[in-house]
Amino acid sequence: MAFSTRLASSLRPAPAALHWAAPRQCRGLSTPQGSEPSLNLGGIFPPLATPFSPTQEVDYAQLEGNLRRYASIPFRGLVALGSNGEYPYLASRERVEVVSCVRRALPRDRLLLAGSGCESTQATIELTVSMAEAGADVALVVTPCYYRGAMTTAALIHHYTEVGDASPIPVVLYSVPANTGLDLPMEAVITLAQHPNIIGIKDSGGDITRMGLMVHKTRQEDFQVLAGSAGFLLASYAVGASGGVCALANILGDPLCQLDQLCRTGQWQEARDLQHRLIEPNTAVTRRFGIPGLKKAMEWFGYYGGPCRAPLAPLSPAQVEELRSTFSANGWL
Repeated sequence: MAFSTRLASSLRPAPAALHWAAPRQCRGLSTPQGSEPSLNLGGIFPPLATPFSPTQEVDYAQLEGNLRRYASIPFRGLVALGSNGEYPYLASRERVEVVSCVRRALPRDRLLLAGSGCESTQATIELTVSMAEAGADVALVVTPCYYRGAMTTAALIHHYTEVGDASPIPVVLYSVPANTGLDLPMEAVITLAQHPNIIGIKDSGGDITRMGLMVHKTRQEDFQVLAGSAGFLLASYAVGASGGVCALANILGDPLCQLDQLCRTGQWQEARDLQHRLIEPNTAVTRRFGIPGLKKAMEWFGYYGGPCRAPLAPLSPAQVEELRSTFSANGWL
């Protein structure tokens, strides 16, 4: 769109080339035997935190620094502008700049998913086109929710169908009821899975029965289910999920990729032991302390966390101590 076109002359120069570990190419666990997805989403994706300066401006140098640290971790790709990226607090111009920055740091064999969901269908389409122009491989489209009482199954099917029709890149549905108060209805998911440009869903609700049913009901489609949290990653794989978009991967990326590999190779006892050690830290940086907790923990592991954008507030000293104790008690610090 117009504002993304104007970015070309103002974006920072590309950072020095980064060396990324080769991603694991595995059949998505929700893919029917004998067929391959058109775009394999199998693996771990960290939903990147957006770094801010002390004055709460997007800090692109710190973002590049974090990306250099992630370069040695065998992620399938990265998610820019998910819930953990403080997406609702960024202006449209900032959203496109962040995606452009991340794209420059990623080789082409690493996928870049970019959040482009807005409240209106028109705005979602416009931002999705801009994300494609900025280099995103896939659009991650959260459910519109401000008028949630009117977001019927029919309304949501129409919304996503229009976005899928207009998007120049594949679309992944995004259901995150903890933030939106709205679960994308199963009937809508099953219908939308038949759309040729809608290739999957990130489900953050944590209902394993629902996730298993999604896998089962869409098994004949080119459609993959992604777990939206590290706390139920193993259980999601057990019912056929392809991968995970996990906030904790910003901090413990290597262990989450290890868990992914243990599940893929059938080492379930080792996977279970590792999953148990990830549950409490994951809860701490998601439901318990949210993005301020995520950013604080990132700093203990060598990443830049920094401040959140107001009105998100920093943790209190007591909360910081509780967060640290959670990581220490599970052997991570």
